[in-house]
Amino acid sequence: MSTRATPSKDWVQDIEAACERLLHPSVTAGEERARQRRLLQVLLAGPVLAALVTAQLGMQATGTGTAFAAVAIVFGISLVLPFGLIATAARRIVEPAALVIAAMATAVMIAAAGGLASPLAASAAAIAIEAGWVARTRRAIGVGVAVSGAAVAASAELNGLILPEAAPSAWHWIMPLIYAATVLARMPLMRLGRAKEVAAEAAPSLEDMPATAVLHLQDSGEVSHASEKVEELLGVAPEMVLGSGLFDRIHVADRVAWLTALSDLRGGETARSLRLRIRVPAPAGLPSEALYRNFACDVIARAKGAGFAAILRDDAARRELEEALAIARKQAEETAIARDHLLASVGHELRTPLNAIVGFSDVLANGMFGDFAHAKQREYVELIHQAGSHLLAVVNAILDVSKLQSGAYSLNAEPFRLDDAVRMCIAVTAGQVQAKTVEVKADIAEDVGTVHCDRRALQQVLINLLSNAMKFTPSGEVKVTARRDGKRLEMTVSDTGIGMSADDLQRVGQPFTRVDNDYTRQYEGTGLGLSLVKGLVRLQGGSLSIESTPGAGTRVHISLPADGADGEGEEEKAGAAGWETNRKCEWNYDALRKTA
Repeated sequence: MSTRATPSKDWVQDIEAACERLLHPSVTAGEERARQRRLLQVLLAGPVLAALVTAQLGMQATGTGTAFAAVAIVFGISLVLPFGLIATAARRIVEPAALVIAAMATAVMIAAAGGLASPLAASAAAIAIEAGWVARTRRAIGVGVAVSGAAVAASAELNGLILPEAAPSAWHWIMPLIYAATVLARMPLMRLGRAKEVAAEAAPSLEDMPATAVLHLQDSGEVSHASEKVEELLGVAPEMVLGSGLFDRIHVADRVAWLTALSDLRGGETARSLRLRIRVPAPAGLPSEALYRNFACDVIARAKGAGFAAILRDDAARRELEEALAIARKQAEETAIARDHLLASVGHELRTPLNAIVGFSDVLANGMFGDFAHAKQREYVELIHQAGSHLLAVVNAILDVSKLQSGAYSLNAEPFRLDDAVRMCIAVTAGQVQAKTVEVKADIAEDVGTVHCDRRALQQVLINLLSNAMKFTPSGEVKVTARRDGKRLEMTVSDTGIGMSADDLQRVGQPFTRVDNDYTRQYEGTGLGLSLVKGLVRLQGGSLSIESTPGAGTRVHISLPADGADGEGEEEKAGAAGWETNRKCEWNYDALRKTA
């Protein structure tokens, strides 16, 4: 916003705003402030009219040089009263003084123009008119009429003493006509004043609302009027936000939003809502510009040419809500970290005895220390081995997820042939389709060749995806494809199995979340497989998308950096970014691209 006021299309509004800014800040009462504003308007216009009359009479009687000197003296003396009102706000002293000076000046003017026969004698009525304009009371009009009469009587006594040679002239009609024009020009101000009073009576509740201030703005954005609630909200007198005072207090980062809202209203919009940080007085010991508070502001366009209205409200409730949300988020993160530590600790404690159970049960099942005395013994040992192996797999999956979420999962990139890794993963999971009519295929493009990434993590991703695909495909085909696309490795694991609905897709990828239907209930699972895949892909700087249709199958697409050796330190950077993301537990909530 410019430091200069932008001219308004409504000159009446400009005059009101200019006089409002000149009033003394100690005047806060609405009626008293309006009366002083009208008085100031009269006192500022008076010197101009007095100077014009002096110039006219002086040039007729004494010549141009003397007339200019007289104009300067009259104009300078006439400015004492308006400056006194601006500096002291002593209306009860300035008003009587203005009446006395006006009466004396009118008497001298009429006498210098040739007496009561001069058209300038009609100017005596201006005293009564201005008294009524300023005070708006019958008593004031009566006082003005009495002072006008005294001025006329005094002019009769002074006739012939000031300028003996002066005679009435038709040119003396110029000033009465100019004054009449000023009276007509002020009629819009009278209508504006009545409109404001009617509006205030019609809607008093708006400015009376707690923690709410109403501001009237010009088209330029400068404040022409501020309600008394500004002091309650901002801690400063309403006069301090007039003109560009409000804009100067708005935080620099919020000024663009404020100017944009005003521009939209000028362009035809009816209302705009925004949040502003506004400077308020800082406690003792802090810089004066150190404290900002949050406010909600609704800016409304008024009638064309009448500017805008801004409703300012304390946004403390929203600020408290945001602070509570930040505390809750921090507590949730701390809880998640504590949960991960607990899972890691319990998992490590379980894995040691489980390894022993699985190992010893395998030794017994293979008869390394002799045959069993009863067939049931072998059956029970095999059940112990199967249950222990399943529980160990669950514990390992929980530990891997915990490592990913805590940022403790480390990558070890190495070059290897992708087709070898894919064949190994298919061999590991092939046992799941021995009793099914499912064909497992691999389609690895020749240009894939050797890739450079973490082989263990990639194989873990493929094993989990293949295991899921084989598990939920009663018959049909499971296929792994791989292609190079520049420096990216594009891999897809697809199946012709039961597929997933749109509702199921919204839940997959979250730890301990499983698709629940009549078919999936036949199989054991923890819901950690896809969650682990998602974390491992993200940790390597990759992306994951899932497309599925019920009854038609599922297609999981993975995109990974294929050659970390091309850019020095790229994998380390990707790993660091992944660890930072996992540390904040954000990967767990990222939305996958899922299409049903």
